[in-house]
Amino acid sequence: MEYSIAEVAKAAGVSRRTLRHYDDIGLLPAERHRNGYRGYGRTHVLRLQRILLLRDLGLPLTEITAIVNGERDDAAALRSHLNHLHDEQERLARQIASVQRTVSHIERQEDLMIDEMFDGFDHRQYREEVEQRWGAQAWARGDAWWSELTNSDKQAFTDEHAEIAAQWAAARAAGAAADSPEVHAIAARHAAWIAIGWQGQQPSADALVNLADMYVADERFAANYGGVEGAGYVRDGLVAYALTLLA
Repeated sequence: MEYSIAEVAKAAGVSRRTLRHYDDIGLLPAERHRNGYRGYGRTHVLRLQRILLLRDLGLPLTEITAIVNGERDDAAALRSHLNHLHDEQERLARQIASVQRTVSHIERQEDLMIDEMFDGFDHRQYREEVEQRWGAQAWARGDAWWSELTNSDKQAFTDEHAEIAAQWAAARAAGAAADSPEVHAIAARHAAWIAIGWQGQQPSADALVNLADMYVADERFAANYGGVEGAGYVRDGLVAYALTLLA
């Protein structure tokens, strides 16, 4: 059975622009028909599932391409990703239970139990996650940069993102197209904010697309933009901006 690009995009929760980008860079080559339409079969869908799982781990597209091209055992590859998802599921369940207990204590006007409040909020685990995605050096560099900031600098960095998120929300509410000049300006500001966190390193087009897709795939990121739909709008705007960097 073959699917159209629209059907695959809807089922996978990605934009058609993203699928075209994956096709153009050889990550997910689609079948091309005489009428110019792209078609996706069983092997394409399996490959896309692996791509999205690896993308959720924060790997750059170049590394994802190398991995999916090198792995021949689909079941073994997916089993490895499944183990990671189970670990994440367990961590989120602990956080949910922790917050529920805190709410219960507050409503009953009971003393808060600090050891219960922070169950599931293991910062060391986030360190391991960052190191898995971007390497130990990335964690050490980012941690050192953040630690050296003054409280006012940290607040300014946080406030800048809040303003950018508000701009995204306003543009979406106004119905601005993802490739419009006003959205392009917001995306450029967003990329500049990312570069600050990367200690001056400007994100490449691939990095922006990867991060933009993560905003939708990871609920922790999507929550910053009003949920999955809002994050999808941000993703489309960043992808459109990323394509201009390749021009």
